[in-house]
Amino acid sequence: MAQGPVYLGTGRRKTSVARVRVSRGSGKIIVNDQDASDYFPHDRALEHGIAPLQATNMLGQYDVSARCSGGGFTGQAGALRLGIARALLKADNSLESTLRDHGFLTRDPREKERKKYGRRGARAGFQYSKR
Repeated sequence: MAQGPVYLGTGRRKTSVARVRVSRGSGKIIVNDQDASDYFPHDRALEHGIAPLQATNMLGQYDVSARCSGGGFTGQAGALRLGIARALLKADNSLESTLRDHGFLTRDPREKERKKYGRRGARAGFQYSKR
């Protein structure tokens, strides 16, 4: 990580939590002590996670270090996205309109719905046979 102030942001999505540290630097993105391109199995998840940096044209200007836990890679990418957006907002308050217009500062409230008793799943019932 580079010298200078470090900006913190926490992101959550489903059951995933990402604790993000952003500081001025060369654009390195480290997730759980690995390069982000190695950590996320699909390029789409990585692109989703670093979207706030791309939208604000800050991709090569900040180093990102994140600690992700819980959930799967899709949820962790969503949590990383929110954490980066919140940290960038602390770093530069003038980016708020861009981040808000793209929806990066809004936490995705969707969670997995619990299974109900008397049913096969959250909404699906057991198969019914008339005969």
